Amino acid sequence: MTTQTNKEFWRDLKPIENIFMPDALPEVYIADAVTEDTRYHVPFTDTVFSRPLWISPNENRWCDILIANAPGLVNRHYHPHEVFAFTLSGKWAYLEHDWVATKGNFVYESPDEGHTLVAYESDEPMRVFFVVKGPLIWLDEEGEPEGYFDVHSYIAMCREHFAKNGIGADYVDTLF
Repeated sequence: MTTQTNKEFWRDLKPIENIFMPDALPEVYIADAVTEDTRYHVPFTDTVFSRPLWISPNENRWCDILIANAPGLVNRHYHPHEVFAFTLSGKWAYLEHDWVATKGNFVYESPDEGHTLVAYESDEPMRVFFVVKGPLIWLDEEGEPEGYFDVHSYIAMCREHFAKNGIGADYVDTLF
């Protein structure tokens, strides 16, 4: 329930009636995006989890909260497209850079940059909101491609996880 005050000058505005363009998909609204319910934390690696928030199979894009409750690692990779990250809590970095991101820090990843994501030990879990477009190209120790992970890999990983823990594989469809 929203409380009306005299400062809310917009209260008498009429909402737009036809808010969606033809063929538009509805919005995704998640009230508890930073949930402590670990059933929604999909294992991404042995030490890092992903909380999917929005997925676009057609655009090969997704938004998630990457989570590490202890020191963690996402193996070396690069993205052919840009990636945006906003740190909600904890500490993380790329081994290849000299910065360490903490709460409130924003990172723009240039396309085609290779890096190794690490989560540091911290008083708070690492939680980073990511917007990822396109695949992650896994790299070997010499920085050469050795596989990929794209939105379809992500969807399959999420479906499997949610099917196993009782949420149901079709939960993923609500994020499209």
